[in-house]
Amino acid sequence: MSEPTAAPAPSTSPDAAREAILAGRTALGIELGSTRIKACLVDADHPEIVLAVGSHEWENEFVDRLWTYSLDDAWTGLQAAHAALVDDAERRHGVRPVSYGALGVSAMMHGYLAFDEAGELLVPFRTWRNTNTGPAAAELTELLGVNIPLRWSIAHLHQAVLDQEPHVPSIAFVTTLAGYVHWRLTGEKVLGVGDASGMFPIDSGTNDYDAGMLARYDALVAGTALGHPVAELLPHVLVAGESAGALTAEGAALLDPSGALRPGALLCPPEGDAGTGMVATCSVAPRTGNVSAGTSIFAMVVLEGPLDQVHHELDLVTTPAGDPVAMVHCNNGASELAAWAGLFGRFAAASAPGTPASETAGDTDAVFDVLFREALAGDADAGGLLAYNHLAGEPIAGLAEGRPLFVRTPDSSFTLANFMRAQLYGVFGTLALGMRVLAGEGVRLDRMFAHGGLFRTAGVAQRFLAGALDAPVSVAATASEGGPWGVAVLASYSAAVIGGLELGLDEYLRDRVFGDAGFETSEADPADAAGFAAYLERYDAGLAVERAAVEAL
Repeated sequence: MSEPTAAPAPSTSPDAAREAILAGRTALGIELGSTRIKACLVDADHPEIVLAVGSHEWENEFVDRLWTYSLDDAWTGLQAAHAALVDDAERRHGVRPVSYGALGVSAMMHGYLAFDEAGELLVPFRTWRNTNTGPAAAELTELLGVNIPLRWSIAHLHQAVLDQEPHVPSIAFVTTLAGYVHWRLTGEKVLGVGDASGMFPIDSGTNDYDAGMLARYDALVAGTALGHPVAELLPHVLVAGESAGALTAEGAALLDPSGALRPGALLCPPEGDAGTGMVATCSVAPRTGNVSAGTSIFAMVVLEGPLDQVHHELDLVTTPAGDPVAMVHCNNGASELAAWAGLFGRFAAASAPGTPASETAGDTDAVFDVLFREALAGDADAGGLLAYNHLAGEPIAGLAEGRPLFVRTPDSSFTLANFMRAQLYGVFGTLALGMRVLAGEGVRLDRMFAHGGLFRTAGVAQRFLAGALDAPVSVAATASEGGPWGVAVLASYSAAVIGGLELGLDEYLRDRVFGDAGFETSEADPADAAGFAAYLERYDAGLAVERAAVEAL
């Protein structure tokens, strides 16, 4: 298999960019991530060319012991990100886009958004981060014979049934965040197969929900307050390249309250952030995989065949084209690392007398750069230090709730370099436990690709991940902004296929999108691999301390 190359840095001639924007030969990708809502505009004929970007920060809330986001905040954020993109297009190219040829929506996968017949939200959005669905997930895993993770939509739905929640009789439609936004923009209750595979198990032979499993679930809940067969509650499944409707006048007004945006853009199937990450790293073919690191961290590995056993550490999902994927999903990613960077940044600010704190809190990227590069000087095993990044519960680690911890023994080598290496290793700790299970199934990888803000400091987190996986890890120039660009590429692909292109998604990415600029690849350093293996053994044993902290605090 030839190695794909990365999308080049955004560049095109000023006249060509202006012409594409004025003519509406563009594709807009918008993604609702864990901490930022981002928008990316590309040339639809050359989706490797980024024309403009915009973003807006938002945060989840812990309300009534459940993680949630306000849907009002989702729309405010989408409008702000789109407005920032329009302003960026004007700054770069002297024109403000008023129409798009294609549009795609992506968001955090899984979770639970339930609506009644009138389209009213029945309970606040329950995100992927919640771990209250243990009884439902266990019962469904036993019933269906596949691992049903706690965050999947069917686990949330079934837990509501088990708990006899008052809203259950009124449920008429259940979807994900991407499916909800797409529905409001187009009126279509559909979902891309990759995101749908986080709602209910998919039959890769039909690229639809598994019919036998649907029947088993309906039999299980017969006689409960759930008033419809489950298939009637779920979005219709589509694969990459299909049309998923068009932007309505109402949808255009939702995205752009100024009234400048015209309706009519073709929409591709809405996808989850895992699927867009696969597209953004050209890892949709068997024996390829990618790691996405943000508030959560997960690995996606495209399979050559079925797994031999059911493992609670592994989810079976699909690529946006419907090919089977093993997913190792961890609820906790880089948030605890960012908190420590904030603490050190504040120390730097306090150490600069006479300068306002607002000016000395430091460029966040600069703080990370200093701390990450210090980690390179640490011992290969982090000097015996341990860092647990568990802000939320972590099913792979057997944790219903999280308690971030830093642990050392009296004879540990307590230096800043080792501390930072332990924190970076901690981001990958639970992921590595899951990947160890996948390796035990005999799954092999030609290469892993990585994306997310964690990889902005070149050569550090990437190197440590290569050691953690004992495999080469490649990072593209677009690594920190992959998701919205990935769904913009999917939108371009749908427009091309509907226009007559006869290429599969993998061929399209390799032949039409990924050009001459290569990925930067870190091979696994034997010392790093051995050091991380030692760290992971201590990390696994030390989870008993983490569990005790959950019980005691």
